[in-house]
Amino acid sequence: MNFSILRKGIMTCALGCMPLFVVTADVLPGNARYVDPFIGVEGDGNVFPGVCVPFGMMKLGPDCGNKESNSGWDTNGNIHGFSHTHVSGTGGGSKYGNVLMLPLTGELQLKDYSSPRANEEAVLGEYKVDLSRYGTKVRLTALSKAGFHEYVFPESKESKVIFDLGSCLALQWCETQRLVGSEVRVLSDSSVEGYTRVKGGWNEGEAYTVYFYAEADTPADSIGTWKGTQLFPGVNAQFDSGEKTGAYFCYSTAEGQKINLRVGISYISCGKARENLRQITTWSFDEVRAQAVDEWNKILNKVELSGEEEDKVKFYTALYHCYLQPTDKTGENPKWTSGEPNFDDYYAIWDTFRATHPLFTLLTPSVQANIVRSLIDIYRNDGYMPDARSGNDNGRVQGGSNCDILIADAIVKGLQGIDYEAGLQAMLKNAEVSPGDNERKEGRGGLPDYNTLGYVSSAFERCLTRTFEYSNCDFAIATVAERLGKQDVAEKYYRKASNWQNTWNEKITALGHTGFAWPKERNGNFWPEDRYTVLTGGGWENPTYETFSFELSLYVPHDMKELIKKCGGEEKFTARLDTFFTHKEGDQRWRIGMFQVSNEPGFLTPVLYNYVNRQDKTAAIVRNILENRYKTTRDGIPGNDDSGSMSAWYIFHSLGFYPNAGQDVYLISSPVFDKATLHLENGKTLTVTVKKNSDKNIYVHSVKLNGKSLDKNWFRHADISGGGTLEFVMGSKPSGWSSDGELPPSMSDMR
Repeated sequence: MNFSILRKGIMTCALGCMPLFVVTADVLPGNARYVDPFIGVEGDGNVFPGVCVPFGMMKLGPDCGNKESNSGWDTNGNIHGFSHTHVSGTGGGSKYGNVLMLPLTGELQLKDYSSPRANEEAVLGEYKVDLSRYGTKVRLTALSKAGFHEYVFPESKESKVIFDLGSCLALQWCETQRLVGSEVRVLSDSSVEGYTRVKGGWNEGEAYTVYFYAEADTPADSIGTWKGTQLFPGVNAQFDSGEKTGAYFCYSTAEGQKINLRVGISYISCGKARENLRQITTWSFDEVRAQAVDEWNKILNKVELSGEEEDKVKFYTALYHCYLQPTDKTGENPKWTSGEPNFDDYYAIWDTFRATHPLFTLLTPSVQANIVRSLIDIYRNDGYMPDARSGNDNGRVQGGSNCDILIADAIVKGLQGIDYEAGLQAMLKNAEVSPGDNERKEGRGGLPDYNTLGYVSSAFERCLTRTFEYSNCDFAIATVAERLGKQDVAEKYYRKASNWQNTWNEKITALGHTGFAWPKERNGNFWPEDRYTVLTGGGWENPTYETFSFELSLYVPHDMKELIKKCGGEEKFTARLDTFFTHKEGDQRWRIGMFQVSNEPGFLTPVLYNYVNRQDKTAAIVRNILENRYKTTRDGIPGNDDSGSMSAWYIFHSLGFYPNAGQDVYLISSPVFDKATLHLENGKTLTVTVKKNSDKNIYVHSVKLNGKSLDKNWFRHADISGGGTLEFVMGSKPSGWSSDGELPPSMSDMR
């Protein structure tokens, strides 16, 4: 691919899909120039293409079409306006889309003021589009709690800027957000404030309130407000009666006249929103955008790469996506006062514990420490740590209480400033106190069964997924307890970490393999074979969640040695993995064999070959996925990015190693870049060099770690956290490297 062409102007795919707009190479400084916010907006990526800074509370972007997209953006339909709160890369129901603004001309039609769009473009720190219905042009940029709108108007005596406090994203078929109330006050001919209060959405959460304060650089000729469907010209306020409210500024504009607006948001008050607006101290769009780009380069420039330019676009866009969420709402907690960090929009830890948070731990450990502190603070004040949280409310729990794994990951990797004693208590509450009727909100569902029978019975939904994931979470509890010197607690939970075996049915045979996870009743009887299959997938109310037994039966990340034994030994386990990656089942656009590239339950599976010393097979699978399932196109992410989960998977494997979350272990896969230099937070550097690297040379022939030959296919976090070197030599055929090396650790090795 000709990179100079790719990064200038428009690239249109051969099939006639919508054009990709990417930044000209010499426009943005640092690695920001490689980020394409439109990668992953189509297909199932669901990423947010608007503007924000790392972990920014302000996520300013368009709300499109039928407003059923979680990110607000949709390839089809009109633009309704530009709202200030969004999430990125998520599935399920909608959330946010609050405080919507739009520049228009002519009569304001409250029933439908949306506009077709043209010339839509996005680069890091800037989104712009033309609204063809009104002849207006829009540019957006943002800092962490404040946004900047630049509107260009045609000549018109009826130009307007509207502020809609009744708009939000609302998925129509489930988990719909609902407006609770709104209020608006025009304070002067250039300033306005108000709030919108919404409940429901993806986590079926309690009501949350978004306050705003906005000011324009151009005084309005006149103002007005509305309530419900009635306009009130000249009236400067509408109180909260549960109906939609809004306001508008009216202007007489010359051709090409610019009107700039600055907007602050808050979850506390309008006054706090006004304070947050002071982040922006200029009326220059380009100055604000430069600040945003600088914030991003503090993250993006932590990694310097040598390799193919297209791979750099994939990598830096993936890194950008990882740092969109969770949302840093420190100082914006409406529920309690605390000196601890406050993060929201864990959407969801079930997705992000596997790779996204380990990436934070490697590149920005102080941020990950703050995230863990926020989880513990939520436990102290709200009762449970979240497995997911949005709109300042917990929910939904998908599999295990996977925040447990984040605390274990933090303690084994030496993150500082965390109250691990309180963290252990939060983990023990997950494991020992049933959430009652709130099983999808927080804690562990099916806990009465799990803690008496040793498994979650088929009387509870997601029984197999829960049993397997709780076992891994129990290992995390044991890990933290042992580090804290609480050996009695550690021993108890090491024993419980083997509970997955209680749902292992050795009589089930499928595709030439014997022994699988199988639903089990409270009386100890397995379901009959004609009631279930190892290929049966499911959602919330099924035995497995977003996976199926053949895949789930490979998920024992804390004790692979025992799992391999259950499967009949290393040779049979290798054959089982081979079947998993070659037997064609389901839509192969989203799978390789049975492996669901697009879904988190299988994230670790490609590196499981390392546990039987067939690292060459890991390399082949990983490079296949990196090359063929990640693209620089609008559908270039193979599934919901899930708050950067798919992106983090790409980042780690393209560097040549992948974490087993909750442990201090990295498993070697197959690096993409000739050289990668990671500038660590402690001032040290980790340098990964790859000799004889090419698209064909995907197999590892030798590795040196910190100058010493490495004859095993894994290493520990401590080997690289203080800086160091990782040197690969690659070849086009398997070499037998590490075939006799020490296997990665398992719980069975420690007990």
